[in-house]
Amino acid sequence: MLNLISWNLNGIRASEKKNFVNKVLELNPDILGVQEIKANKEQLSEDLINIKGYKSYWNSAERKGYSGVAVYTKEEPLSVIKGFNSPEHDCEGRVITLEFKDFFFINCYFPNSQEKLKRIDYKISFNNNLKKFANELKEKKTVIICGDYNVAHKPIDLTNPKRNEFNPGYSIQERNWMDEFIDSGYVDTFREFNKEPEQYTWWSYRFKAREKNIGWRIDYFCINKESIQKVKDARILKDIMGSDHCPIYIKLK
Repeated sequence: MLNLISWNLNGIRASEKKNFVNKVLELNPDILGVQEIKANKEQLSEDLINIKGYKSYWNSAERKGYSGVAVYTKEEPLSVIKGFNSPEHDCEGRVITLEFKDFFFINCYFPNSQEKLKRIDYKISFNNNLKKFANELKEKKTVIICGDYNVAHKPIDLTNPKRNEFNPGYSIQERNWMDEFIDSGYVDTFREFNKEPEQYTWWSYRFKAREKNIGWRIDYFCINKESIQKVKDARILKDIMGSDHCPIYIKLK
């Protein structure tokens, strides 16, 4: 069994000050994908780059202090792919893929469509390129796509769906894309194990939102449907602090 974790850190240097390294050692994942690292590898401490027992792989944005993803893994991958051969998207450091013997691990930080949906076209273009990339890989072996998708898929996935129908992260365009993505052959692993409401992965820092559990579920582990039987558990680790997101977890056979 493999334990896989995904976590949007909202700044890896900020999370280091909140005991990130110790939390990784306590959680002890076999693979950890982190998003929104907001740093280049050269800016990071040795403690962050070389967590004991892990190799780390990085894809940072060209723009300083923005976006970026990384993966920590106990097992050395067969190959590492940065981006998906789309210059307009790859410059933002949003995707890194590690190939292992039985699966591809795609770690993603999907774009935010932003206020008044001013970046919705960019986001949908990114999403479609990501799906095309994943579809090509799943012809070879299992594909796992983890990360901050920046969308609450269904009304159950956020506290105030009616109030947010035209807002970034819950616009009809984003929800429709998520429908299409799932219908094209991917499974939202968490909902295979938990159909309950009030299960969130992100809370605003304002208004004591986390304390009151006023949140959104926008972080996912998805897997190609032919491989869903390999997933033995999926959970939200809501009690792990250190970011405005909490980690999410799957157990893989």
